[in-house]
Amino acid sequence: MKGEARKAATAAYKERKVASGVYAVRCMASGEVWLGQWVDLATIQNRLWFALRRDSHPKRELLESWRSHGEEQFSFEVLETLDDEPSPYIRAAKLKERAAHWRETLKAKPI
Repeated sequence: MKGEARKAATAAYKERKVASGVYAVRCMASGEVWLGQWVDLATIQNRLWFALRRDSHPKRELLESWRSHGEEQFSFEVLETLDDEPSPYIRAAKLKERAAHWRETLKAKPI
């Protein structure tokens, strides 16, 4: 990629719409559910799976379950997407509120 094409690609990436929301990671073998929220749902599963495969995820309980049951026993599910919010502070507050709701509903552990 040369000069102008690179600048155009960078600008397009920065202007893309991202879907923020709440997601769940489920272990089908144990029935455990972990729940989190993220500003870009399109990227979070790859980030989680990468950390788990490398044994470097900070949530030890999730990592131990991953080691015990294996990747094939885990699923990723988007529970709720939020409307686009221009203010990062309001978006963070909404994400926190909706994650708390889902955590209570599913009796899930936080990620």
